[in-house]
Amino acid sequence: MLTTKQLEDIEALQKECELHDKLQLKLNWDMLKTRTDNHYDFFLYDNDVLIAFLGLYPFGTTVEVCGMVKPTDRRKHHFSNLFEEAMAVAKIQGFHKILLNAPAGSDEAKAFLKHYKAVYSFSEHQMKWEPRELEEVSGFTLRKAEQKDLPLRVQLNIESFGLDDESSLEIENRVDLEMDNSVYIIDTHEQSVGKIRVKVEDEEAWIYGFSILPHFRGKGIGRKVLQSIVKKYASQGNSLHLEVETENMHALSLYESIGFQIVHAQDYYIYK
Repeated sequence: MLTTKQLEDIEALQKECELHDKLQLKLNWDMLKTRTDNHYDFFLYDNDVLIAFLGLYPFGTTVEVCGMVKPTDRRKHHFSNLFEEAMAVAKIQGFHKILLNAPAGSDEAKAFLKHYKAVYSFSEHQMKWEPRELEEVSGFTLRKAEQKDLPLRVQLNIESFGLDDESSLEIENRVDLEMDNSVYIIDTHEQSVGKIRVKVEDEEAWIYGFSILPHFRGKGIGRKVLQSIVKKYASQGNSLHLEVETENMHALSLYESIGFQIVHAQDYYIYK
């Protein structure tokens, strides 16, 4: 478990780096705040000031890597040293895939990735909803997920996001332990056909894991569900946010059609 000071130091360094570089880092704060051990976080302090941080974020058999260095302390091999430590841990843990996550506009990150011969895999857009009038919708119901819905949630992750059984189950179990999470099951005509998760923190509602079984796609269900969720959480005073892979043009156009706009992009690279 990370201490309050460590979390505060990470947040302060993140704000400093984002302001200096005019970008946004993806540090998976929901996971940082719920760490159960200290195996996945790597710190470098100088006179009690955090100057470099790297975090490992396991998702089943895959682990994501993201970190940062204080602008005034760069080009001193601090991040490379933390990275070598982290990769030793990743090897011991036996992860099948290592994804390095970097803001699309970061020249510093690109130089690091090139040095370590990481191979570009995909990009992800972060989107924010711009308020507009949304029509009332019907033809489905949303209910809170129960234990009996776990097999469906795992199946949806496999069919919609290409995860394996182990990774999918690990993710859903972790989601159930996190605070401020609401997982909804989408029912239509007495059948459970999809899921959507919403996490609210500091008046920001983030949409995750939105998926529909293949047989029920193309029937307008996803669009209606998304409109319903946006209306519900916007009416409670929240801003709405989500992430989508750039290759998923269908999802991207769906989100844009109801008012989501791209605000940031993250690139993912495979490291072997």
